[in-house]
Amino acid sequence: ARRAAERAAAAAEADAALDALTLDTIGVALSHGGDHARAAVFFERAAAKAPEANILHNLGVARQFTGDLAGAAEAFRAELALQPEGRRPYAALVHLEKQTRQANFIPELEAQFARAEGDANAQLQIGHALAKSFEDLGEAQTAFAWLVRAKAAKKRESPYAPEAARALMRAAVEAYRAAPAGSGHPSDAPIFIVGMPRTGTTLLDRVLSGHPAIVSAGELSDFPALAADAGRAAADPPLTDESVMRATARIDAAALGAAYERAARARIGPALRFIDKMPVNALHAGLIHRALPQARIICLRRHPMDACLSNFRQIFGPEAAHYWYAFDLEWTAHYYVAFDALMAQWRALLPADRFTEVAYEALVGDLEGEARRLISFCGLPWDDRCLAPHENASPVATASAVQVRAPVHARSVGRWRAYEAALEPVAAILRAAGVWDGT
Repeated sequence: ARRAAERAAAAAEADAALDALTLDTIGVALSHGGDHARAAVFFERAAAKAPEANILHNLGVARQFTGDLAGAAEAFRAELALQPEGRRPYAALVHLEKQTRQANFIPELEAQFARAEGDANAQLQIGHALAKSFEDLGEAQTAFAWLVRAKAAKKRESPYAPEAARALMRAAVEAYRAAPAGSGHPSDAPIFIVGMPRTGTTLLDRVLSGHPAIVSAGELSDFPALAADAGRAAADPPLTDESVMRATARIDAAALGAAYERAARARIGPALRFIDKMPVNALHAGLIHRALPQARIICLRRHPMDACLSNFRQIFGPEAAHYWYAFDLEWTAHYYVAFDALMAQWRALLPADRFTEVAYEALVGDLEGEARRLISFCGLPWDDRCLAPHENASPVATASAVQVRAPVHARSVGRWRAYEAALEPVAAILRAAGVWDGT
């Protein structure tokens, strides 16, 4: 699909007669392939011909991903002028810009939330925008109350089973233990950055991809997709995700590693080393090591309370069942406990020169020290460009697209303390599981 989009874009670049719909369609295809800078050019051409709301929104998103935050705000404001009742431009602007008492959209968003009764996805988006607005105003308790309201309807639609998540993680470890010895695919090109979302994976991606030998491929879905396909083919019968995960013990790991690298290379070309920062690959760390025994795996960790809060504050793909835990505070805490246990297993089972962890607090507190350690872990010589991740011009298509454009800071460390009372259910679960001592 990416190559088809690139061919269409190449043919369209010199064709001034193309209509807005065609230009927008090419831009969307390029965005899906990760080429946001080129997509923005097509969206700009489309908007010049027909400044419609959807085109302007696509333009704003592409500009945001490429770091043109002022241009993104301009596009979203133009969209808002066309659709003053639409929720997308309000939410986009709230998440892009700090809200103030003099300039905010709280009245409009509150009215939209009331009108969206019965639409769980709409209330999720609007409520999160309200939560961010009140957080910007320093009203933490009101912000948290809006987070809970935002997720209430979606939680009812999206039942999450903590035990099923724990079972899937246990199956991943059991599959690794049960797998026969093998050589895997002999490539040291991939560097996997894994972890719970919102724990600093994008920041680390920017730090490491500042190195001239490393290219970021972003969040690739290839490894989990290929692993699932191989597991389903080996499972008898493939009734559950758990049975499919166990069946990965019987797949040809070397073939999986080779197929993964082919898929990644189709996106990033002949780079010496490349980063895949799909967080959910943490589940597959054992299988990754079997398939690509020379690959490096770096897991981001964060203070348990900050990790749980940051996940609860985030909208993930509403239909992505793996992240449904984030619709409920206690579900999120239970997921963190299970994730912590999984990482303890990988620490014990995987070689220390292939799997390592880094704390977000250490990364922002001693950027050079941690960056030097991790570049060495990847087997590369040091390069000072790793110390300026905010100057890294490559696109960022994640929830951190705005934050990573600023110099490294520690302002998010200890954010949970502003919500301490509301987070008491989380604290109780973490303490009972022994993963947090209360400090």
